[in-house]
Amino acid sequence: MGADQHLDWRNAAASTLDWWVEAGVDTLVDELPRDWLVPEERPAPASLQPAAPAAEPLPGYPATYAEFVAYRMGDLAPDARWAPARVGPSGDPATATLMVLTDVPEEADGIAGHLLAGTEGRLLDRMLAAIGISREQTLLASVCVARPLAGRVPRASATELEALARHLVGIVRPKRLLLLGQTASRAVLGTNGGTNGDCSQALNDGNLACKAVATYHPRVLLERPMCKAEAWRDLQLLIEENDA
Repeated sequence: MGADQHLDWRNAAASTLDWWVEAGVDTLVDELPRDWLVPEERPAPASLQPAAPAAEPLPGYPATYAEFVAYRMGDLAPDARWAPARVGPSGDPATATLMVLTDVPEEADGIAGHLLAGTEGRLLDRMLAAIGISREQTLLASVCVARPLAGRVPRASATELEALARHLVGIVRPKRLLLLGQTASRAVLGTNGGTNGDCSQALNDGNLACKAVATYHPRVLLERPMCKAEAWRDLQLLIEENDA
């Protein structure tokens, strides 16, 4: 009788935080007072906003894929001490037809040794199969290689980790890029991230020709099945003529 004594409060709290992050809420209160009677200025449409910097390799980080992965899995990486298990990218950048970027490793990934090894990964596999792509054809990477305690990227580390994610995209130079969730989207697209659908224009300024699409993270789709129809529309944007 009474409350459920087996409630996993940590997973429940992390799930709630993820829900609000996906909804665009990243702070509880404003740092400065606000006059709620003054109308809020609406941002200019995305098409009128300046494009984010091109995702090309940044100086100071390893310039090759193998060297970059070795650095990210090493003790000098900014997220190296978050968890004993680190999960690096999987797939071959030379043969992958699609690059998928997620935010953090799931709890099952550290044991399995690869990203999206659990329920979320099985859903992703079905999503990709629906557009004719298998995991073996995919390069799968994450903004973090170690899972944060709360399951989301700490704000204090976000800037450097986002720079590393953009650097990796610049190294891989994928033909097609799928961004799972707002954390991955903002890491690559900067202020232009956060909206699902075709975001190629925000990424491509002539230095990186890439079909980029942002959509819901599989964990959100598991919690909110009503979003699957929208996610399917996003995925269809990645289908090329020779895939049909």
